[in-house]
Formats: sequence, C-alpha cells, structure tokens
Amino acid sequence: MRVEDFDFQLPEELIALRPASPRDASRLLVVHGDGCLEHRRFSDLPDYLSGGDILVTNVSKVIPARLRGVRTGRGAEAKIEVLLHRRQASDRYAALARPARKLALGDRLKLGKDLIAEVLSLEGRGEVTLGFTLGGAALDAAIAAQGEMPLPPYIAGKRPADRRDAQDYQTVYASNPGSVAAPTAGLHFTPALLDALHAKGVGRAEVTLHVGLGTFLPVKVANLRDHRMHGETAILIPEIAARINAARAVGGRVAAVGTTAVRVLESAADRDGELHPMERETDIFIAPGYRFRAVDLMITNFHLPKSTLFMLVCGFMGLETMRAAYAEAIAKGYRFYSYGDACLLLGGRTL
Repeated sequence: MRVEDFDFQLPEELIALRPASPRDASRLLVVHGDGCLEHRRFSDLPDYLSGGDILVTNVSKVIPARLRGVRTGRGAEAKIEVLLHRRQASDRYAALARPARKLALGDRLKLGKDLIAEVLSLEGRGEVTLGFTLGGAALDAAIAAQGEMPLPPYIAGKRPADRRDAQDYQTVYASNPGSVAAPTAGLHFTPALLDALHAKGVGRAEVTLHVGLGTFLPVKVANLRDHRMHGETAILIPEIAARINAARAVGGRVAAVGTTAVRVLESAADRDGELHPMERETDIFIAPGYRFRAVDLMITNFHLPKSTLFMLVCGFMGLETMRAAYAEAIAKGYRFYSYGDACLLLGGRTL
C-alpha cells in the first residue's frame, strides 16, 4: 500500500488545543466490525466492556523534555531549543535540536540556571547527542525544574505550553517517567471511570512504552514496505503477561488503551497469541495486512493523516472502515489529535 492511501483533509478548527473537562466528557465514536458507528461519550465506555475483560494501559510518564537556552563559548550567543527523546546514560541524552545548523561538535549549551550540556555528536535531521554536567537524579531534577511539556507541533505552533499542560498532558495513572509525548488515548480516563470499570469486573494490566522520536517524524517513503520505525523501549513484566494470558484463556477480551499499548502487546505475542515478558526496544510497524494476535478491542484518539498511528488503526479495522469513520467524525465536528476525542474500535481478534 502507498502512504497516499492514508491521507484525508481535516479542517484546522477541529484540532483540539485543550482537552475536555472533565476528561471523560470527551466524545467517543464507537466503530463496530461491520462499519456501524455509534456516537457516545467516553464515560459510556463501561457499556462496551464486560466482567473478565482486561484493560491494558501504558503507564509511561511524560517528562518535561523541551528545553530552551543558548549556545555559549563560540562567537555570539545563539538561541537553541532541544527536545530530549532518549536517555543513553546517566548524564547523556539523544535529542532533537533547533536550529541544528548553529551547532558544532564540542559546543556548550546553557539550557537553564544550572543545566549545561555539550554537543557530543551531530547525526543529521537535527538529531544530536548531549552530554550534561549533571547526571542521575540531579539531572532529572534539573530537567523537571527547567523543562517544558513537549506539546506536539500542532498545539505548540498555536500556543505555548503552560501550567495546565503539566497536568492535562499526563494520564491519571502515569508512573514510569520516560516519554516525550503522552500516550493520549489514556488522557480520557478519570479515577471515577476506572473505579466504574473495576466495579463491573474489568481487570487492569499495566505496560510501558516510552514514546520517542518516531512520534514526531513523518513517513517519508511512498510505499509502506520501505518504512522503518524508530525503536522505543517497551516493558511487559512476567506477572502482567501471565495475567493477560489467563484472562484470554477463559474468554476475556483484551482492550488496549492506545496504539502504544497495542505495540507492546503485539511485540510480546507469539504466533499463537500468547504473551511473553519483554524489556527491550520495539520497532514494530503495524499497517493493513498485519494479523493481530493479542488485541481484541482498541481505545484510541483521532490521528494525523498519513501517520503510522492512522495506519495502525486501519490495520485493525480496515482502511475503508476507518476512512468512513473519520469522514463521519469530521462531519459531526469531533475534535482531533492529542487533546481531542476518542474512538472505541470493536475489531475483534484476527488471529
């Protein structure tokens, strides 16, 4: 298939700049396997899950990974912005720098009051490696104090990040720091909604996928066969793998919250759909033609055209079904992208 098959036109006014309040008041488009659509609220989610089903959430926590500062020590100071995206050592990060053309190997960057970094490598396309004068917990604390929430470009281009985003751009169950973008399907959950699901007998299972550089990079090939994903750290501990396997063995359905949870589960599943513990990088790329092994239902947001995320949901439900669903969402004024509304995809197991 070609990337152009996943294009669509979205009116700019449908890009959400703030989330719904309360979180579970967002709209929910329910997409059935036969293409039938229902218009609901996210708070109605318990109507579609049953006792014995298991909700799989990504508990990765967004770090305030956007840092602003200046290049020092070489000619006139130059303003520099960096986006940290992968920790390589206690005192070292891979990052995106802008404008990278103003940087050279060995340059020193002052990115906050006590936050100094040296440019250790220049990889092209703005990718750099930064070595900090602080490490470990001290570096974590400095980033937390000086950094900004890394809002995606379609929001950051319209308004700066503020104090509200520190809470809004984080799931209520986030606990494992490491992402540079929120697993946004989870932003709709409230403690009360989680309690309602628990009361109905729906189980919870927590996985981790630290969202990294791939979220920010467009697909630049014409044919999907040629696309390669960036690796992202995925964690499925033995107890959670066993819990999900046990639920499925007695007929429980796996409801993955977001494409990140889907990617963890599908990376950890063998050919028979059994999950195995993992803690490694995954670069799994899911698109139409992929045979799902571990996921029965998917909760997700509305994604960008021609993005790997839209390709994944089309792989789950079918390209024409999702094109029709998105056309309906646009016609009905649903809000799109990170702070937007949600979809519940009732695709069913395809193994």
